[in-house]
Amino acid sequence: MSIPPTLLIANRGEIALRIARTARAEGYRTVAIYSDADRNAPHTQGVDCAVAIGGQTPAQSYLDIDKVITAAKKSNATALHPGYGFLAENAELARACAENGIQFIGPSAEVIELMGNKRGAKDFVAAAGVPCIPGFQGAQDEQTLITEAQRIGFPLMIKAAAGGGGRGMRLAQSADSLASQLRSARSEALSAFGSDEIILEKALVDARHIEIQIFADSCGNVIHLGERDCSIQRRHQKVVEESPSPAVDPQLRERMGAAAITAARACGYLGAGTVEFLLDGGGDFYFLEMNTRLQVEHPVTELVTGFDLVAWQLAVARGEPLPVTQQQVPQRGHAIEVRLYAEDPQNQFLPQAGPIHRWRPPRGEGIRIDHGIAAGMEISPYYDPMLGKLIAHGRDRGEALRRLHRALGQLELIGPKNNIHFLCQLLEDTRFSAGRFSTAFLDRTFTYSPQPEPDAEILAIATVLNHERHLQAADRRSGRANWRSSDNSLPLHYRLRSESQPFDCALHCLGGHRYRVNAAGRDFDIEVQAFGEDDAELSINGIGRQQPFVRIDGALALLCGARQWQFADITHAPASASEGAGSGRIAAPMDGCIVEICVQPNQAVSRGDTLAVMEAMKMEHPLKADRDGTVARLAAAAGDQVRGGQLLVEIDSADISVDTAT
Repeated sequence: MSIPPTLLIANRGEIALRIARTARAEGYRTVAIYSDADRNAPHTQGVDCAVAIGGQTPAQSYLDIDKVITAAKKSNATALHPGYGFLAENAELARACAENGIQFIGPSAEVIELMGNKRGAKDFVAAAGVPCIPGFQGAQDEQTLITEAQRIGFPLMIKAAAGGGGRGMRLAQSADSLASQLRSARSEALSAFGSDEIILEKALVDARHIEIQIFADSCGNVIHLGERDCSIQRRHQKVVEESPSPAVDPQLRERMGAAAITAARACGYLGAGTVEFLLDGGGDFYFLEMNTRLQVEHPVTELVTGFDLVAWQLAVARGEPLPVTQQQVPQRGHAIEVRLYAEDPQNQFLPQAGPIHRWRPPRGEGIRIDHGIAAGMEISPYYDPMLGKLIAHGRDRGEALRRLHRALGQLELIGPKNNIHFLCQLLEDTRFSAGRFSTAFLDRTFTYSPQPEPDAEILAIATVLNHERHLQAADRRSGRANWRSSDNSLPLHYRLRSESQPFDCALHCLGGHRYRVNAAGRDFDIEVQAFGEDDAELSINGIGRQQPFVRIDGALALLCGARQWQFADITHAPASASEGAGSGRIAAPMDGCIVEICVQPNQAVSRGDTLAVMEAMKMEHPLKADRDGTVARLAAAAGDQVRGGQLLVEIDSADISVDTAT
C-alpha cells in the first residue's frame, strides 16, 4: 500500500485552512506550522499535524526559511505549499525546497525571481510584446529619480521593485512632495521586502485594476480563467474583488487573456499565476505585474468557473495536464468578494488587535466564507489584519450583491474594531452597484459616513439588557425581578458610556420583563422574551428581534446594524470634567516600530497634527495629536521597537493659564 503524500503548508490562518481543506480531500496528509503567537490558532487544528517554529513576528517565524525547511523535514513532508502570503513569492524558499528534495507547489525559483522584480518583469514582458505603462526602471540615486519623474510627468506612482500588496507604494501628485515620498517608499519597501529598490510609473488615476488568472502545466498547456476586477482599493490594498468585471466585454477579455498567456509562455510558467493590468477608459490596458502564486481573491474565480484552483495546483505539481482547454472554461454567473479586516474605519483604518469575543459566520445560498478565526482567539499585532474573505455568487451581479449585503448583515463579530459596517455602506453606494468605479473610487468618490453615536433604539436596547443582566436568577424564576420599580412614575435612571460619550436613559419597569425606556427623547416599549448568555429575544414596539451581545470586563457589547457598540454602566461613577477631551498622552496603538518622529520638544501642535509615524501589521500609520498644546515630552525615537500602549509623546494642554482672582 502506498503512503499518502505529505504537504506542509508554509502559511497561517485562513490561507492554511483553505489549502488544507482541498489537500486533505485530494488524499494528502497535511502539516501546519505555527509561531508562538499562533499556538492555539484554528489553523493548527484543521490539519493532520502541526509543527512549532517559535518566534512571534513574521521574521522570527513564517519568514524564516531555515525554520520552514526544518519543519518540513521533521514532519516528513514530500511537498510544500507556500499559500499566498509570506514566502509565496520567495525564490529562496523554492530553491531550498529543490535542494532538500521537497516539491515546491509553484513555479521555479528562476521564474519567481524574474517576475517578482517589477523592474525586470516589465522589461521582460515588454520584449515579449505585452503593453506596459510608461515609466522608469533604472538608476536609484535620488537626483536621477527626480529627473526621470519630471520627464514622465505627474501624477506619478512610486513602487517597490521587489514586492506588492500596496507596500512601498506612493502616489506623487507634484514635484513638491516627491523627495519625501521617495524616502518614505524606500523605507517601507526595505522593511517589507529587504530591498529599497523602486520604479516609477505614470499614474493612471481613473483606471480599472483588472487581473487575469492563468494556469500552466508541464505539458505545454497555458490557459486563462477570465478576469477579476480589483479596482476597489484603499492604500493600494484590494478591498473588493469580483468576476466578471463590469467593464470587460468578451472581446476585451479575449485580448487581455491572450496578453496574459503571452507573458506566462514567455517565462516558462508552471502552475497558478495572475497577470495584473491597468485598464483605461478607452479600452487600452497596460501590464502592472505578475504574481507567481495563488491570489487572495481566487475564490471568485472558483465560484464562476466551478474549478478548485488548489486541486489544480496539486495536480500540475504531480505532472498531470490541465483538465480543460481554453474553450471549455465556463463563465457561470457573477461572484463578489470582500476582505474582512480588523481595522478602525473611523480612525484612518488603523489596524486593530485583541480578542475575538463572538464569531458566527453567515450561511446561505451562494455564500462562501474563508476565515481562520474563532471565538476566544486573539488577533495578533504581528501579522496582516485581514480576518478572512466573504464571497457571494449569484446568477448575475445584482443577485450576488444582494446576497453579499445580506450575509454581511448576518455576520456576528464582536472583538477588535472592523470594516463590516464600512463594507455595507460601500455595497449600498449607487455608483458602485451600477458598476461605475475605478481605482480612485474610495479616495475620491466614496465617502464613509459612520453613525457618530448610537441611536435612540440602540440606547434603549442597551439599557434594558444592562438592567436584565443584573437581575438575580431567583428573582427571574419567581417573577419578582422588577417589583421594586413597578410604579411607572418612578423610573430607574441609567447612565451608559460608549466611546467616551455618556448617555442618560430612563427605564420604567412594567412588571415581569416588560419595560418602557426613554432614550434620546424617544420612548420604546421593550419586552425581554428570552435572555441567554450571549443572546436575547426581544420585542421592540411589537416587533420581534434577536439581539446578540457579549459581556466584556463589566461592559456590554452589542451588534446592531453591522456595527458593534460597547456600553459601560457609569450610573454611579463620579462625574469627570475631562470626559471626551484628549488626554495628550499619545501611546502606541499596538506593537510596532517607530519610523519617524515629526515634532520637537516644546513645539506647538494642533489637534490632528501628525506627531510620529509607526509601522505595524505591514503598514505605516501616522499618530496624531488628540488636542491642542505643546510637546512636553518625547518618549521614543525613530527606529525604536515599541509595545502596544507604550507612551510615545506627551502634550501639555493649550489651556495653561487659569484666572483665580476673586
